[in-house]
Amino acid sequence: MIELDLRRLRFLREFEERGTLAAVAAALGYSPSTVSQQFALLEKEVGVRLLDKAGRGVRLTDAGHLLAQHARVLLSAAEAAEADLATLSGAIRGTVRAGGLQSAARRLLIPAVARMKADHPRVRVEIFELELEQSLPGLRLGAVDLVIGDEYDGHPRPRPAGLRFTLLLEEHLKIVLPAAHPLAQSGRSVAVTDLRSDIWAASAEGTGHHAMVVGTCRALGGYEPDLRHRSTDADVQLELVRAATAVALMPALTLPGNDPALAIRDIAESPLKRRLVAVTRDTPPTPALTALLAAVTDQVHNLDLEKPVRSTA
Repeated sequence: MIELDLRRLRFLREFEERGTLAAVAAALGYSPSTVSQQFALLEKEVGVRLLDKAGRGVRLTDAGHLLAQHARVLLSAAEAAEADLATLSGAIRGTVRAGGLQSAARRLLIPAVARMKADHPRVRVEIFELELEQSLPGLRLGAVDLVIGDEYDGHPRPRPAGLRFTLLLEEHLKIVLPAAHPLAQSGRSVAVTDLRSDIWAASAEGTGHHAMVVGTCRALGGYEPDLRHRSTDADVQLELVRAATAVALMPALTLPGNDPALAIRDIAESPLKRRLVAVTRDTPPTPALTALLAAVTDQVHNLDLEKPVRSTA
């Protein structure tokens, strides 16, 4: 009889998802040599080769693909059993791993962690700053339990099977200008089309924010923005506006209350919104994850922004 180690099966599922031993090592926080050792032990347990050489790397054999399919089922069943047992006992304890983009981590997750520490001290909450694009593979594989991501008007996110997307908050996008900018002087809304000659700041290429800024300038202004500055740190983008006379298009959640160096204006052509979504696996949550989601939702309702909404998609 084959005795399968669920921890090693997770390595196999990670490899099926990510494609290289180096990517598996980076995702799970191990060295590549440790990952290779775990595969060697798994091959010894099952008695067949799971990896074959492919150029400078390796790929799954037919047996590897077959076992990875079974691993998906076994790991999902183990997670469901853990959630059921925790619910049955009524104990709110265990580990919850949550990731989110910077503004969500700062304004939602960190206050929620403080609430969890006070209300549920036996729950260990681990927080990661992650863009949605980076975090979905780990969420699907069980390395992360909750991700707070975003999507923008005109730029919907894909909805991979096996994940649940719950809308937390809708907020308006604002044009951010240096206070001395000529278009800031009237105090009125600013047209994207009038920023054709300006230097722009946005998040890194490949992120939803970057795609939104470029898409908005094309759709509303009819031009390619001079996007010289890229940072996923909202504070860096704001400093580029203050000190480097850039302009930016940013969600309300990322903006300071009062800053005399900045002018924050509505978009003249058409209002645009960002939605924050909580993404979890589409399986019964553990009591600890349920408690963290409740703490995040409470924090949303404490924000001094547009009225939050609740919906599941």
